[in-house]
Amino acid sequence: MKKESKIIKTAKETIRLQAQSIQELISFVDIGFEKVVQALFSCKGRIVVTGIGKSAIIAQKIVATFNSTGTPALFMHAADAVHGDMGMIQPNDVVLCISKSGESPEIKVLAPLIKQRGNKLVAITGNISSFLAGQSDYILNTTVRKEACPNNLAPTTSTTAQLVIGDALALCLLELRGFSASDFAKYHPGGALGKQLYLTVDELYLKNEMPFVYADTPLKEVILEISSKRLGATAVINTKGHLLGIITDGDLRRMMNKTFDMKKTTAKQIMTANPRHLELGKLAVEALTIMRSNNITQLPVVKKNTYLGMVHIHNLLDEGIV
Repeated sequence: MKKESKIIKTAKETIRLQAQSIQELISFVDIGFEKVVQALFSCKGRIVVTGIGKSAIIAQKIVATFNSTGTPALFMHAADAVHGDMGMIQPNDVVLCISKSGESPEIKVLAPLIKQRGNKLVAITGNISSFLAGQSDYILNTTVRKEACPNNLAPTTSTTAQLVIGDALALCLLELRGFSASDFAKYHPGGALGKQLYLTVDELYLKNEMPFVYADTPLKEVILEISSKRLGATAVINTKGHLLGIITDGDLRRMMNKTFDMKKTTAKQIMTANPRHLELGKLAVEALTIMRSNNITQLPVVKKNTYLGMVHIHNLLDEGIV
């Protein structure tokens, strides 16, 4: 067996140490953690997250997660805070301060100032005996055995632990708020993720032609309708506009293998009756699910069985749903 290279060994050890640090966080989640969540949930202002160095970068990510899951938050760099940015903190805000050591010079200046203003202070720290911990109303322990760095210096496992605790806080708050998929869509209107949660077929079928024939339409006209509308199918409707069936180009190819009289063959004779379809207002992602599970590429859209148009897989591709 070929020996692992030093690069692979280092990568695996890094991942192992990171995984271990996350696993060990579980023992730190106790009643103290619950009290922090309740304090953040009852906050009448915003959650101000601060830190310095790599912890500041983690703070920015936690802020992004809070905001996207219904908890108003903002980032304040600890160094900038003591040079004017303290004005960002309002009376009802709760401050979340992230620091592995809890002893950084900027943190030692900042923490007492926050306390003087009367704001609640939460420490996320790997040193529960630190200056920051002593100044804080609540402490979240993110102690790790060692950094993944061979020299035990570069913040790696410690920042991972901070990030995971931040995610845990955000998701606990999400559940307390009853934050739903529709709420999530309001905060994520752009991109494929948001579209999966709010884009409906109403906005898609109107982009296409509306192929349809009647039950007694001759085969030649059926072929022309499918070809001219370029959706690979046509709906079959009655005189009231109700959906009776669908004919796809695949149906036409299969029909060619049979003996038939083109002049006498009508749409009703080759259509698939009671086809799968979507009601107006259904999510576009539901159309994708039906298409995938049935290996089809188009779906009629109806309103109380009245045919309105067709949605094609290409519409979903264009919107980034697929």
